[in-house]
Amino acid sequence: MHRLPALAFTTIMVMFAEPRQVTSSMQTIVFLSKALPLTSLLMLLGLMSSCSNDQQISEVEPGFGVVEMTLADVVAALEADEISSTELVAAYLARVDAMDRQGPALQALIAINPDAMTLAAASDARRAEGNPKSRLDGVPVLLKDNIESMDAMATTAGSTALIGNVTGRDSPLVASLRASGAIILGKTNLSQWANYRSTNSVSGWSSVGGLVKNPHVLDRQACGSSSGSASATAASFAAASVGTETNGSIICPAQVNGVVGLKPTHGLLSIKHIVPIAATQDTAGPITKSVAGAALLLDGMTDGKYRFFDGLDATAIAGMRIGVMNFSLNGNPRLTAAFNDAVATLEGLGAELVAIDEFERDEGYWASSGIVMDAEFKTYITDYLANSPANIPVRSLAELVEFNQEHAAVEQAIFDQDIFVSALDAPALDSEAYQTALASVKAATRENGIDFLLRHYEVDVLVGPSGPVSPRVDVVNGDVWPAWAGAGSLAAVSGYPNLTVPMGDIAGVPVGISFMSGSGKDQLLLSVGLAFEQTTNARLTPAYKPSVVVNDMAFLE
Repeated sequence: MHRLPALAFTTIMVMFAEPRQVTSSMQTIVFLSKALPLTSLLMLLGLMSSCSNDQQISEVEPGFGVVEMTLADVVAALEADEISSTELVAAYLARVDAMDRQGPALQALIAINPDAMTLAAASDARRAEGNPKSRLDGVPVLLKDNIESMDAMATTAGSTALIGNVTGRDSPLVASLRASGAIILGKTNLSQWANYRSTNSVSGWSSVGGLVKNPHVLDRQACGSSSGSASATAASFAAASVGTETNGSIICPAQVNGVVGLKPTHGLLSIKHIVPIAATQDTAGPITKSVAGAALLLDGMTDGKYRFFDGLDATAIAGMRIGVMNFSLNGNPRLTAAFNDAVATLEGLGAELVAIDEFERDEGYWASSGIVMDAEFKTYITDYLANSPANIPVRSLAELVEFNQEHAAVEQAIFDQDIFVSALDAPALDSEAYQTALASVKAATRENGIDFLLRHYEVDVLVGPSGPVSPRVDVVNGDVWPAWAGAGSLAAVSGYPNLTVPMGDIAGVPVGISFMSGSGKDQLLLSVGLAFEQTTNARLTPAYKPSVVVNDMAFLE
């Protein structure tokens, strides 16, 4: 059996960009500006008293063996006894040490599970006995840091208000992953509060984890809010990651970081013990390097009862009618060219293309959407904070707003909290204003949205760009995106599935194509996405280049 080289102990470092202090009646935590060993940080937070020998982390050449491995490759290597779970954990943690906190310093991770190596050793023992729990037994997976796990890690949503939010409970999707034998390797950084705090926000920034970088071009947006999950997956910090989405927070970061992301049908995955925004839209979903990996991870998140991986069928595209949402292009000629090439690939695979050049949302849609989001956030975030079993300093949205004011030097150093403040005055969920707005946005995105497009144009699947080309990060002006591309908000608000797959790049900046369909059509989208992926092989290995320069550009024929 092939093994990784002999290994030596190294300390994984957790770095913070600047000194900051959080004070409450319950705790005082000082974050150091210099690198702080993970073990020291965990002891500081009271999560562990020592680091035992079996939890020591071994060092390998950064990237050895795992950089090009997809989740399916990792599963195959484990099943063939070509690599052990402990070796995988060591290899991924070595990459985190070298690439997340040093080198390009992606800042994609917030926390490492101190028990990861122990869990990996237990998985290796099960495989040695011929009793793996599932295909995913021993596979290291990362969670976005708004998803609770019973491991010794806080669920912070990127806010210092929740730095002590160690709940000791698993979100149902995490419980399913744990039952499958998957290793929860750590928590990923994110746009703070899943990017629902300010209209002037900087995607990918949190007061706990700093600013996530895009591993392809370091000064480009990693988007959000699942910024760290997508960046970490692209950079091979784990075999796969879990993100969450309310509106675009899986699809956008997956696209700009050049990986696969699936926002599944709403309700397929429970949102219990996930820091909420809007319960009628919130969902978790897989972020992986390949479509097969997304299916594998989704199986692990759903106890394997839907058999998404086994149901993959790349031949399903033959003869399929696909609606091409030309109305969702934004006028960028390079993005349009990449999308047209992608559509031509679908036609070459046997799909019948149907142009959809016009579509308008119902009048007042965005105002109604704002009412729904604010009302649900006010209710559900207060409920979450009030019922956390952890010793946290805030128990309602009002207290959270006050906390951010008291700690403005840390929490509001880059942008304000105008969405939080606005949500304080949101209507109740039993109010006519909320109920009317909810009915309006669901109708606009379902019967007058995706369902209408599928029915009127007699198509099975809709395709469009997954988003615009990622712009540079701008911490002064906040997010400065070009005109939007894609129609992902239709899938997000309707609750219907949306899959993004890499379709190419523009001067090294990845772009993706989105596949959407009706409720429950996740398997169909995965099969169509697989056919496209197998034909194009468009995913890029990150180059970690500082910026796009003039010489990177080429004439567009």
